[in-house]
Amino acid sequence: MRYLLLLLPRLQSNVKNFRVSSQSERFLWLRLNGSVEDRKVEFLESDGCDVFEGDWVWDETYPLYQSRDCRFMDDGFRCSENGRPDLFYTQWRWQPKHCNLPRFNATVMLEKLRNKRLVFVGDSIGRNQWESLLCMLSSVVANKDSIYEVNGSPITKHKGFLAFKFADYNCTVEYYRAPFLVLQSRPPPSSPPKIKTTLKLDQMDWSSSKWRDADVLVFNTGRWWNYEKTIRGGCYFQEGAEVKMEMEVDVAYRKSLLTVLHWIRHKVNTTKTRVFFRTYAPVHFRGGDWRTGGSCHMETLPELGSSLVPPQTWARYSIFVDVFLDQLNRSKSQTLDILDITSMSSQRKDGHSSLYYRGGKLGPAPLHRQDCSHWCLPGVPDAWNELLYALFLKHESWNLPTFSKPE
Repeated sequence: MRYLLLLLPRLQSNVKNFRVSSQSERFLWLRLNGSVEDRKVEFLESDGCDVFEGDWVWDETYPLYQSRDCRFMDDGFRCSENGRPDLFYTQWRWQPKHCNLPRFNATVMLEKLRNKRLVFVGDSIGRNQWESLLCMLSSVVANKDSIYEVNGSPITKHKGFLAFKFADYNCTVEYYRAPFLVLQSRPPPSSPPKIKTTLKLDQMDWSSSKWRDADVLVFNTGRWWNYEKTIRGGCYFQEGAEVKMEMEVDVAYRKSLLTVLHWIRHKVNTTKTRVFFRTYAPVHFRGGDWRTGGSCHMETLPELGSSLVPPQTWARYSIFVDVFLDQLNRSKSQTLDILDITSMSSQRKDGHSSLYYRGGKLGPAPLHRQDCSHWCLPGVPDAWNELLYALFLKHESWNLPTFSKPE
């Protein structure tokens, strides 16, 4: 059985009822490894468990890899190598409330990916997750030269497409940069000068034909759906041939999600392709944002709550939930899984690159130029991939029957 129906009540509850914990509550969940999870049912043996509801628990067997041992990682995510003095952020494991996740086994996952394509599509946080998975999988491959980028390209944020092949398994783990998922292009002829580009809300990104036939698709979007990344920079919204000069960003975001869901339903062979949609990953700036001196460099522990998470995060989350529930109500079946990481990641104010995203000999960034949106590796994106892995194991047959809504 698919897990969407289990998620729906909590998806709605997260939007309406998310609260900041008291100081005493912060420490109730700091449980040592082996204290409570032993009494829980195993996820792979359960009929159903919401794996996205749970706590972060300290686990001294973590992290799953070291950044210095992974050559498949952008310098910007190598926080410890870039001078971050603490390592606490690497040793928290996600523990679902009602079941235990299987321990990540890279060999098993590579076997499941044998002769297949796994593709991440989205913004730079999607790249963050993609590089996390590359490091997790490559940790068990003795001959690292058997893992290579198919076009000989280096890992860099300046590339819009990268695909690493694991030759021993004849599989590729790929990333396509498409921060809006829909098509960004030139404006129509004779448009006003202030229109530099448009987002065609009724068309998928130009690269969609290249990843439509992948065996596994992992989408994400949201980070670029704001005034700064769109209208302020001259990027307006277009439907058909008409540019909607007065359309608000949230309205455009909603329309783009509908386009993505329509594309999945009508253009993707979901008997072959498994589709995941990862929800928005929150930022944790204190005292401003990335342009105005916001910071997170003093954060060294998680927090049960969302005190640093801006309200825009939950607004985007709410839009996603509303669109998804509406489509579920209109359709008799659903052919994608939600990786609902927003709430669990909101607790990890300690996990961001902050000052430590500059590689080489540059040293930490200035205090007023912090990155509190991307994540250190190893770190929080590894937990997202552990959840992805757990769902892989749950559906070992790779057959993707849809489920019907209850009467």
